Amino acid sequence: MGAARGTEVKAEGVLRGACAALAAAAALLVGLSTQTETVLLVRKKATVKDVQALWVLAVAAGAAAGYHLLQLLKCFYLGRRFAVSPCRNSRALAWTCLLLDKACAYTTFAATVAATQACMIALEGAHAVQWTKLCNIYTRFCEQIAGSLALGMLAAAGTAVASAVSARNLFRLYPSQLPRPYAAH
Repeated sequence: MGAARGTEVKAEGVLRGACAALAAAAALLVGLSTQTETVLLVRKKATVKDVQALWVLAVAAGAAAGYHLLQLLKCFYLGRRFAVSPCRNSRALAWTCLLLDKACAYTTFAATVAATQACMIALEGAHAVQWTKLCNIYTRFCEQIAGSLALGMLAAAGTAVASAVSARNLFRLYPSQLPRPYAAH
């Protein structure tokens, strides 16, 4: 049973590490993307601050990366210090881990979807309000942002899986109310 728990902690650590790497890559890619083009003899620069949703994505993905890094360090520290993680023994700590994982998953997903919606306007334009397509001018910038959106969605999906692991760890702490068919009476 101890080896199985150790394997679970290692698997959770790998999942947390992957989520941290994906979220950090998304934050860095969107945060550092810029492109300067000359439009009608005027040099214009596209940055993440031009679209508020992209700035929110950069901040949310950076926060998610930091959160997963802290959880990864928790897995390493507690895996070495204790035979079983305290999140697997304490209901209060397990609830805290679950709620933080859920908040991180929802925030990452919401920020990525909002940025995707804003980028669709840049890609397609909005003719009703006379907004023109911007990706015709800033092609490299739009490609980098598309890559960061894909990484953000992968990070959100990984965070949802980590949240499911936290939920499993939490509900293991509650005794089953089902009668055992082979229990001695």
